[in-house]
Amino acid sequence: MSVDLGKAFRTRPTTLVLAVVCVAQFMVVLDISIVNVALPDMRSDLAMTQNGLAWVLNAYTLSFAGFLLLGGRAADLWGRRRLFLIGVALFSLTSLVGGLAHTGGQLIAARGLQGLGGAVLSPATLTILTTTFTEPRARARALGVWSAVAGAGGATGVLAGDVLTDLLSWRWILFINVPIGLLVLVVARFAITESRAEGERPTLDWAGALTITGGLIALTYGIVSTDAHAWGSPLVVAFLVGGAVLVAGFVWVERRQRHPLVPLRIFRSRALTGANLIMMLIGAVMFSLFFFLSQYLQDVHHYSPLRTGFAFLPMPLAIIIGTQLSARLVDRLGSRPLLVIGPMISAVGLVLLSRLHPDSSYPLHIGLPGALITFGIGMSFVPVTLSATTGVDRHDAGLASGLINTTRQIGGSLGLAAMLTIAASRAHALAGSGTAVAQTAGYTRAFAVSAGLLVVAAAVALLVLPAQSRRPELALDPQSQETTTADATVAAEVR
Repeated sequence: MSVDLGKAFRTRPTTLVLAVVCVAQFMVVLDISIVNVALPDMRSDLAMTQNGLAWVLNAYTLSFAGFLLLGGRAADLWGRRRLFLIGVALFSLTSLVGGLAHTGGQLIAARGLQGLGGAVLSPATLTILTTTFTEPRARARALGVWSAVAGAGGATGVLAGDVLTDLLSWRWILFINVPIGLLVLVVARFAITESRAEGERPTLDWAGALTITGGLIALTYGIVSTDAHAWGSPLVVAFLVGGAVLVAGFVWVERRQRHPLVPLRIFRSRALTGANLIMMLIGAVMFSLFFFLSQYLQDVHHYSPLRTGFAFLPMPLAIIIGTQLSARLVDRLGSRPLLVIGPMISAVGLVLLSRLHPDSSYPLHIGLPGALITFGIGMSFVPVTLSATTGVDRHDAGLASGLINTTRQIGGSLGLAAMLTIAASRAHALAGSGTAVAQTAGYTRAFAVSAGLLVVAAAVALLVLPAQSRRPELALDPQSQETTTADATVAAEVR
């Protein structure tokens, strides 16, 4: 007896659609954090430098951030199901290529393409949900599940990376995406129906995406190169000037595009501008925290990858607690007070981390400060997203929410590049004191500078944000069966 597989899948489409897009989004978010604890093994296996390791992270995040908004536009224009399938296929294939890499350059290139796949895939997952779940209450539940899974991906990444690296090898943090991606492709092929944005569909701003991505890569490479070259060297100057020119070219393009990636008029909102500055600083601190703390635990304390993963467990738990607390307080206090309190709590934790030495104990000197830092950052996530979407027109709300996600990735990449230079300079100055002492001194200097960045973030909240940021209206038009990627993004980001 033959079975029509497509018909069988379509009998319960909403459950399958929710499962498929949540698994896909989980993969994308997981891969931002999963590589951190595998970095020492990558370095020894592929003979990579410390700066090369940073590019394993930066190649993914810069590509993801640079093409995220373009990916959302492409999904509306060419079809959400089509872009979803393309994104899953590209993400899975490049994961396989990265896992098979024999050199650091091959791994970095694969990670860059993996980030592009994530930028295509992530916006499509959200819009598919909002076009599938059209009843407001069902849509809210689906978006809640999607948001929880996305948050779990980031929180689970470090532990999953530890388990796979310790029990198998670092290559499996990439290989694991292949069977999951194949399963998602098979199910999505039958479960998801095609949809496109109705009415006038915007053209793709390729020039904007390429100039901003190229500019960020050049700036990041220029900053990282100062580890081996002086700031005034021709190489560093060439990349910094080239990056600045490309960023200026991005501004020029956006002012003249009919459908720009980022309409510059949106920055007239003080709330949006201040929120994006704060998120960029938070991104810089978060990326640097997990990178350097992982290096410290494994290189100085000689933790195994698995033990490192368990050492990180209090941090995602603290983020969840901080996020839930701020979600309950933001209506009562507004965004600005929480965006002063949250970064200042994190700054205290970073000051404590800046006092580490090679023999520091875990509970008092690592676990407690780490929990304080991530609790304060968790307190900041909800109010910073609300601030970014307050004071903009409804049709710009999705753009504002997508922009806050993009600036977090950009801040993380540029911040990590700068912190690497600061840490390396300090470590080189104390090279005669022993490897563990020199490395720890470099890490603690980076933590101290990170504390300063969060004090600046609190100052931005005080001086730039409006006195009261109301919770924006999140409900999408229940009469409309059609939702653009922009509309979908704001609902999930704030929830």
